[in-house]
Amino acid sequence: MEVYQNKVEHYSKVFSRINKRYNSISLLRLLSVFLCLFLMFYYIKTSEILYVVFAFLSFVGFIILMRIHSKLSFQKELTTAILRMNQNEITYLKREKIPFENGIEFNDFHHPYAYDLDVFGDHSLFQNINRTATFIGKKTLANQLLKLLPNEAILENQEAINELKTKIDWRQDFLALAMISNDSKNSYDSLLHWNSFKNNVLPKLLVVFSVVLPALFFGFLIAYFITSKIILLSYLTYIFIANLIVLGQSFKRIQSEIAKADNVDKIIKQYSLLVDKIETETFQSKKLKDLQKQLVFKNETASAHLKQLSELFSRMDTINNLVTAIVFNGTFLFNLHVLKALLKWKQNYSTELEKWIEIIGEFEALNSLANLAYNNPDFVFPEINSEYKIGFSDLSHPLLNPATRVANDTHFYPENFVILTGSNMSGKSTFLRSLGINMVLGGIGSVVCASKANIHPLPVLVSMRLSDSLADSESYFFAEIKRLKQIMDALENGPAFVLLDEILRGTNSDDKRNGTIEVVKKIMAKNAIGAIATHDIEVCLTTNEYPNILTNQCFEVEIKNNDLHFDYKLRNGICKNKSATFLMQKMGVI
Repeated sequence: MEVYQNKVEHYSKVFSRINKRYNSISLLRLLSVFLCLFLMFYYIKTSEILYVVFAFLSFVGFIILMRIHSKLSFQKELTTAILRMNQNEITYLKREKIPFENGIEFNDFHHPYAYDLDVFGDHSLFQNINRTATFIGKKTLANQLLKLLPNEAILENQEAINELKTKIDWRQDFLALAMISNDSKNSYDSLLHWNSFKNNVLPKLLVVFSVVLPALFFGFLIAYFITSKIILLSYLTYIFIANLIVLGQSFKRIQSEIAKADNVDKIIKQYSLLVDKIETETFQSKKLKDLQKQLVFKNETASAHLKQLSELFSRMDTINNLVTAIVFNGTFLFNLHVLKALLKWKQNYSTELEKWIEIIGEFEALNSLANLAYNNPDFVFPEINSEYKIGFSDLSHPLLNPATRVANDTHFYPENFVILTGSNMSGKSTFLRSLGINMVLGGIGSVVCASKANIHPLPVLVSMRLSDSLADSESYFFAEIKRLKQIMDALENGPAFVLLDEILRGTNSDDKRNGTIEVVKKIMAKNAIGAIATHDIEVCLTTNEYPNILTNQCFEVEIKNNDLHFDYKLRNGICKNKSATFLMQKMGVI
């Protein structure tokens, strides 16, 4: 946290300096305008040529001040963004609030673990680790949290995240650029819509007119200045009107090309700055270097291509300004030439555009995971194996308060499945979620909340928290049966890491007990690894039939000084103590 506090102090001073310069330049810019007008007034009054010279110099000064003002405005935005992100980190680490987007739009109730493990939504895994600011970054991070990577990709991600963890200044500069882009799903969709619109051919006659008519206009204009023949002005008028007619013929084509492209030029410019930030950094890890190499196309950088596209869209915006559109197009068919350049750009680079944007998203996702590693130096990268060994030392849930969370050791080798017992509130569900969340994180190359970990990355299948699907007219029980069927079907494709919490709660006790035992047996037959939490002691007796595969573990509760005491420590064996009757008696229920 000290690093973030130091950065807040530093950038507060930087912002103050920039703001003073910004205000000074704003004042000078205003004064230069008044001075120019004042000098022009005196020129009109006195006809002294000196006033015109000084007025011109004032105007030049105004242009220079405009450029400086624009740069300072950009620096001001960037500094504000860096200040805000460091203040957010301090707020987050103090556990005052989570000032990051929660990704609720990515939640999928049918996903094998997204809803059960609180991957999205308020106080979710996504909200805690999300340090993205563009839509593609948010989407990439969400997608990564929903799927298992191959072992080689996991190791590459670990190396990349470990490198980015140390590049805090670079990561924050990158995020600041993303934050000031004001990117959104609509902007992203608009750009992809434009890129997918493949009608890149203009009629040959239109192309000929776009060259011939402007050439004739400027030819007659030069001839008029040389000869001063009035008739040439008539010809200029006819050509001016002809140019506007030609533009009218192509107006719908222009409109279709830039449809839904509001502010897309600014978004693309920010993309180019983000890409440039990647291109100019020196990386050591294989994945980051591979991504960097993909940003060179036709012997030129992707940032240069994106900057060109941004400028073309910016020029095309003149079509919406009536006066500018008439003057520019009446003289040399400006927007038609911009359209030709846009279509040529798309023809040359459309196959690469989406890839370049996806690389931005990939870096934002990796930066988020690097930030998780940076904020939690006690977390570790798990060792990866292919022998179905899964073990954690000091495992805990990464979102719990580090000052109060209780860690446990757990190993699934040679035993493959654990039957977990314990009274309510003893920590069973939290332990299952800790296992699930850390397997998900380990399966994408992230650090995990443990002091040591060795895992065989496996698909995670969970049935822990379902709700009645009233929209589909489903009861809780039927929804749970469907989830168990989904798990069994997934196990047909190979072993997985399965977590079950009090299954079959919607039926009678005998049916629930027998059904649970059969589910456990079938899951074991499919070589699944994982754990099931249950209150039925008879389910625990199944370990007698499968002593080499099944093991019993529990969380105990003690009654001390007429109060329940939970230590949340995992033990071997079956839970012996009960808390429900005691708690109901204490609260006067019975």
